[in-house]
Amino acid sequence: MDLVRHLRYFTVVAEELHFGNAAIRLGMAQPPLSQRIKRLEEELGVRLFDRSSRQVRLTEAGRLLLGEAREIVARVDRLHELVRHGEGAVLKIGVPPDLAAAVIAGLVEGFRASDPEVRLAPAEIWTADQVNALTEGVIDVGVVRHPVSAPGLRFGQVLVQPQGVLLASGDPLAGSGEVHLADLAGRELLMPPREGEPGMHAEVLAECRRHGYVPAQVHQGAGLGLVLAGVAVAFGPRVEQPGLAWRPLLGSPLVCRVSTAWRTATAAVTGFSAVAVRTLKERAGMMDEGAAPVRRVSRRPGMLA
Repeated sequence: MDLVRHLRYFTVVAEELHFGNAAIRLGMAQPPLSQRIKRLEEELGVRLFDRSSRQVRLTEAGRLLLGEAREIVARVDRLHELVRHGEGAVLKIGVPPDLAAAVIAGLVEGFRASDPEVRLAPAEIWTADQVNALTEGVIDVGVVRHPVSAPGLRFGQVLVQPQGVLLASGDPLAGSGEVHLADLAGRELLMPPREGEPGMHAEVLAECRRHGYVPAQVHQGAGLGLVLAGVAVAFGPRVEQPGLAWRPLLGSPLVCRVSTAWRTATAAVTGFSAVAVRTLKERAGMMDEGAAPVRRVSRRPGMLA
């Protein structure tokens, strides 16, 4: 068990006294947070919280642990700061695992051109894990998807990317123009992992339901194999790949919102954030939030108002 990480989860729950709020603050789902607190209780052999349907309270053991836990977490954070300062010439960044390789290459090339003295070290991490990594000092800056709630973090300029639907080239909708979300009825959906992108996951499924599409099943992963096989559809930017067809969504109901995020601003961090904005616009087709198409509720052609 990673004791320091579990103590960090404990301190956040102890401060919030609400598992749902603590999970939002940590950028993770509530069930795994509850499981990790339970694992910590089992490891220590004590009950740390009194839980009821109305409130969560610290036990006496929990109150005794809280001060020590905060000190341990703070010491580890200071160690990470010292190590990063010693490395000096490395900027550790997080990027979503499904970000196109050409975009990641553009980030590395763009940053190298703007700051050749600092080496970029990218790691492929989903948003929720990036929030934890930023909080723990494992990475210096991340590229995250919104909505994300993480007190203590700062965010760069938010960019948006209208989403279309990716289908197998043999799908009957592959030859159509704009696709209404309701036209996807009966199809399964491929999405990034719920635990990795909880905010985006909830927002996309809510928008699908609002427009008449309830996926028959939701698969979780980063590859497009299930789409190529005709098992599922996926949402994303335009992709040119044999066996796949990309179609715009009628009414532009779905957009992906992305920004950089960091805990401590340094010259390297702010420099990377500026490079990320340029690269995401040039290589990922993203745009300023105010320049995106207006999202509107749309009806399928032929439906009565």
